[in-house]
Amino acid sequence: MSGPEETMQFLFALRRHGVTEPRVLSAMEATDRRAFVRGVFAERAAADTPLPIACGQTISQPSIVGLMTQALELGQRDKVLEIGTGSGYQAAILARLARRVYSIERHPRLAREARAALDGQGIVNVTVVTGDGSRGLPEQAPFDRIMVTAAAEDPPGPLLAQLRPGGIMVLPVGQSDHVQTLIRIRRDASGDQYDELCQVRFVPLVEGVARD
Repeated sequence: MSGPEETMQFLFALRRHGVTEPRVLSAMEATDRRAFVRGVFAERAAADTPLPIACGQTISQPSIVGLMTQALELGQRDKVLEIGTGSGYQAAILARLARRVYSIERHPRLAREARAALDGQGIVNVTVVTGDGSRGLPEQAPFDRIMVTAAAEDPPGPLLAQLRPGGIMVLPVGQSDHVQTLIRIRRDASGDQYDELCQVRFVPLVEGVARD
C-alpha cells in the first residue's frame, strides 16, 4: 500500500465483503499486492478486482483471497498445500499465517516469477513446485490445510486423500464456464462435512504441466 488512505480503503473493501478475521486482515495489509502484478496493472494493485498475469491467468481480487484465507482457519503450526500458485500473492499471505506452504503451479514461467516475487518480499517458508496440481504433493502429505485456486467439477480425490484428519480444504467447485461455488470441507471423525460459502469465478483446474 502506498499510503494510509489507500490502506484504509483496501481494508474497508475487505471488511465490506466479510473478511473480518484480524490475523487475515493483518497478513493482507502486510503483503504488497504490487509486488505480484506486472506492468501497467501494478497501479491498480490496491483495487478489489482481479487482474491479468502471464500465461492467460489472473490474480484474484483481494476480497476473494481474504475470504478463502479466512475460511481455512489457519493455525501458526499448520502445513498448507496450495494448488495454483499464479502470481504468488495468495501464497505470500498464507505464509504469514502458517508454518509452511507448498504451492504447485503448472506453468513453469509463473512458478519462476512467483518464486522471484516471494524472494523479493523476504518470504522463505513457501516452496514453489512446478507440477500437476490435480495430483497434489503426496510426498509431503498429509496437509493440515489445502487451498485450490482453480475450479473442478468435484473435489479431486487425490487432494482429498492428502488432507489430514481434522483438516480443512477450501476450493471452488462447478462447471468452468459458469459461476462456481466456493466450498469448505472439514474432515472430522464422522467424515467430511461440506459448507457452501459464496459464488465465485475461477479458471478451471487443468491436469498436466504446461509448456510455456
